[in-house]
Amino acid sequence: MKIAFVGKGGSGKTTLSSLFIRHLAATGAPVVAIDADINQHLGAALGLEEAQAAELPAMGDRLPLIKDYLRGTNPRITSAETMIKTTPPGEGSRLLRLREHNPLYDACAHPVELDGGAVRLMVTGPFTDADLGVACYHSKTGAVELFLNHLVDGRDEYAVVDMTAGSDSFASGMFTRFDITFLVAEPTRKGVSVYRQYKEYARDYGVTLRVVGNKVQGQDDLDFLRTEVGDDLLVTVGHSDWVRAMEKGRPPRFAFLEDANRRALRLLQVAADATYELRDWDRYTRQMAHFHLKNAASWGNERTGADLAAQIDPGFALGEGVTAPA
Repeated sequence: MKIAFVGKGGSGKTTLSSLFIRHLAATGAPVVAIDADINQHLGAALGLEEAQAAELPAMGDRLPLIKDYLRGTNPRITSAETMIKTTPPGEGSRLLRLREHNPLYDACAHPVELDGGAVRLMVTGPFTDADLGVACYHSKTGAVELFLNHLVDGRDEYAVVDMTAGSDSFASGMFTRFDITFLVAEPTRKGVSVYRQYKEYARDYGVTLRVVGNKVQGQDDLDFLRTEVGDDLLVTVGHSDWVRAMEKGRPPRFAFLEDANRRALRLLQVAADATYELRDWDRYTRQMAHFHLKNAASWGNERTGADLAAQIDPGFALGEGVTAPA
């Protein structure tokens, strides 16, 4: 299952995504965790020391390797240089599985040991001083979009992405790459404004969106969220001494997380698992083509000097039964 956590800056989405990742790991499920936020905090939230987190291999720095591996023997993609963030897979492309070992994971994934299990952590890499004024952060998250476009994941296995804050996710087609999107909202006007924006943008793309109310302190906060987001409100989370200890770098064992918060995490998993039956791989593939054509026309053809529309394989549809070259 492909799962996104979104929300405005400071909403707690990184904290909640890290708790959900810990919860999934404790169940023994295979998990790939991806930090696609411009503020790279997921590693620290999963218990890495600051120096360890700073040394994680950045996907954005390994785009040539990622592209060359994923294009495989696809005759429609003549070189890694002609691949852009929306380039879809086709016959001959290498596809990715969550449980496998491959050169992409070797180069970009860092194993993180957690209570009761382990996950693969991948990061886009931070926005550095060298990027200021000359680079766009979405060029870094393009590596994540390529990863998701080539990922064939199944039931009871999870790719969890901590997305960039606010509505920046809509700068590419990546917002359509998920089985479910959890929007973390505080019980404030600013907290729900991102929800309204996300709901409006995603309306025409079949995005499954559920709201997780965070920092909810009483009935008034709960009533406010129910009024503002209606049936999209899935669950609420309040104060957590466990999280406070984690943020100080001294987390107790995950088994000691408060019962109410453990129940909330189980509800998130139930909601995510329920979307498996709603999967439409044909629509997923069509959406890849849609955003690829938009990017090709707006900047990709000029940037690469190639007709990127020709990269779309009309006879190919991604799905769990699709095989790819070794």
